[in-house]
Amino acid sequence: MSKVAVVYWSSTGNTESMANAVADGAKEAGAEVTVFETADFEATKVDEFDAIAFGCPAMGAENLEESEFEPMFTDVEGSLSGKKIALFGSYGWGSGEWMADWEERSKAAGAVLATDSVICQEAPDDDAVENCKKLGAALA
Repeated sequence: MSKVAVVYWSSTGNTESMANAVADGAKEAGAEVTVFETADFEATKVDEFDAIAFGCPAMGAENLEESEFEPMFTDVEGSLSGKKIALFGSYGWGSGEWMADWEERSKAAGAVLATDSVICQEAPDDDAVENCKKLGAALA
């Protein structure tokens, strides 16, 4: 059984809903899943998991959330080489550029993107929830 971490930051609850769907998808595919809010995850935990899903909404000018998520991700970035990960998040404006930038940053750190990232505008609809479940299953 694979061990999957789902690590997320959410202000409005949209990314939290996505995180729960990712966790459900991984569990349904047979993984042991632990869900973490950003403040509860750090680089020392990376090796405890076979795969990690990271979720963060777009903030400001299409950036990762800067006070909690960005410092945590910067901390774990050096531990992601060869690690299977997936990315997800919601946005309220813009084109989703923050996700493309985040994917490139993750690849530059040596992470292996297990599947296409999932983004949705505002609250996740049924399609976004289903895609989040598929993302979780891809990590299992």
